[in-house]
Amino acid sequence: MSNRLTPDTLMAKAYSLCSTARLVLDHGDTDSAVNRAYYAMFHAARAALLLSGVSNTRTHSGLIRMFGLHLIENGTLASEFGEALSRAHETRLMADYKDTAIKPAAAKVIVEQAEHFVATIKSLLLDKQPEPTKQEPSGSSFDPF
Repeated sequence: MSNRLTPDTLMAKAYSLCSTARLVLDHGDTDSAVNRAYYAMFHAARAALLLSGVSNTRTHSGLIRMFGLHLIENGTLASEFGEALSRAHETRLMADYKDTAIKPAAAKVIVEQAEHFVATIKSLLLDKQPEPTKQEPSGSSFDPF
């Protein structure tokens, strides 16, 4: 079993995280909603960078920087996507490490931006890729890591 993440697996994670963000937001957990929304964007950004040939981002700020350099500055995506990713990162840090909860209106904006971000990455970048050849699973063992 390969541990290598592909753009498709990263996007599957991104969509799952968007769903979780919406669910916990609807239940009033704004900090968790922001955290999940940011990670949805993070994984979508990783997928987009992989498709652009960039695979060695080691930190969150490095990923944000490379996203701007390889996908915003070259005109592939509008600057609003880089701004949204940076804002979600900053808000996620507050949600995770400050003792006051993120306001519901702010969390709602981050979740909505994450949903838009992930859908845009899919439609602009992934839908343009050729269909990968399907590979059969190498084994039936379950490994959550």
